[in-house]
Amino acid sequence: QVQLVESGGGLVQAGGSLRLSCAASGRTFSSYAMAWFRQAPRKEREFVAAISRSGSNTVYADSVKGRFTISRDNAKNTVYLQMSSLNPEDTAVYYCAARYSGVTTTGLAYDYWGQGTQVTVSS
Repeated sequence: QVQLVESGGGLVQAGGSLRLSCAASGRTFSSYAMAWFRQAPRKEREFVAAISRSGSNTVYADSVKGRFTISRDNAKNTVYLQMSSLNPEDTAVYYCAARYSGVTTTGLAYDYWGQGTQVTVSS
């Protein structure tokens, strides 16, 4: 069982930056691929970024490539999402997810989810 707790969301102006964190419980964090998803009002949940268990492989949605960076610190059981050049279309609830296997962009493949953190970008 893995529990995930996101933090770092908030209100930011367009062009600004935020760093999200996701702290995981348990001693097997390094066995899980981690990902960030987001869901905007009245929209489907969408994949944002994922990182492999070792951190050597990362995958990004085209909409965030070059602006967002996913990273992890296995010693701290934490995954991060550094977001820059934010725009109002990035406004959403951001969710952290864990998968006891390799990286995938498919949300249904992830086993554990956090409660989400709100990111609001004002124009």
